[in-house]
Amino acid sequence: MSHPAYGELRRVSESASVLLENNPSTMTLEGTNTWVLRAPGARECVLVDPGYHDLDHLPKLAELGPVALILLTHHHPDHSEGAPWLAERVGAPVRAFDPSLCRGGEAFTDGEVVRAAGLELEVVHTPGHTDDSVCLRYDGHVLTGDTVLGRGTTVLSDLGAYLGSLRRLLDLPAGLRGLPGHGPELAELKTTAQEYLDHREQRLDQVRSALRVLGEDATPRQIVEHVYADVDPALWAPAEHSVRAQLDYLRSAG
Repeated sequence: MSHPAYGELRRVSESASVLLENNPSTMTLEGTNTWVLRAPGARECVLVDPGYHDLDHLPKLAELGPVALILLTHHHPDHSEGAPWLAERVGAPVRAFDPSLCRGGEAFTDGEVVRAAGLELEVVHTPGHTDDSVCLRYDGHVLTGDTVLGRGTTVLSDLGAYLGSLRRLLDLPAGLRGLPGHGPELAELKTTAQEYLDHREQRLDQVRSALRVLGEDATPRQIVEHVYADVDPALWAPAEHSVRAQLDYLRSAG
């Protein structure tokens, strides 16, 4: 796959630009969005989700400095793997919700405000895709990592937590632009969060119907083949993770 944005810093707003990593796949869409944040006139920048240990992508990020902070939305390697190399190269701390990912900085706490590069970024803990997933909100923007994607839907580890995270995003003010970890930016985050919530409720109804047809002991794979018959089979493996989370949710609810 080729994409005109690979290697090219693209400005999205006065304070946000994105550098797209050349790592396309069924899971990463066109690739990982590394967000470059700085207030107008600020000398330093904040880098969010540097991606894989990709020695084509990471040096380009290092040239955008000085770098005040490297922030991670969650632990998956397509977001975090390159952080240690980049941190050493630019001399910046790495911060994340998972303490094991941090270097020279403390782990995030939910609701804290991170101040750097002339910006104030509020940490919003949004588990569900992973336990350590966060969104970062500032000045009309929300960086969503993999909690909300630019297109399609995300893979789940904990549906109950994820539904709570979507409702938390719906409680945010209207008019916030979503800056996702993969795919294009979202003009109105609340609209997409509501679509995600509606989609999850629909999928739950489909899983309930599949269990009535296949039996309560049906496996995630059997349910995927029943519910996702109209979806590219290349996506069935990640869909199994989401179905497993849906089954856990339904069975825990009794």
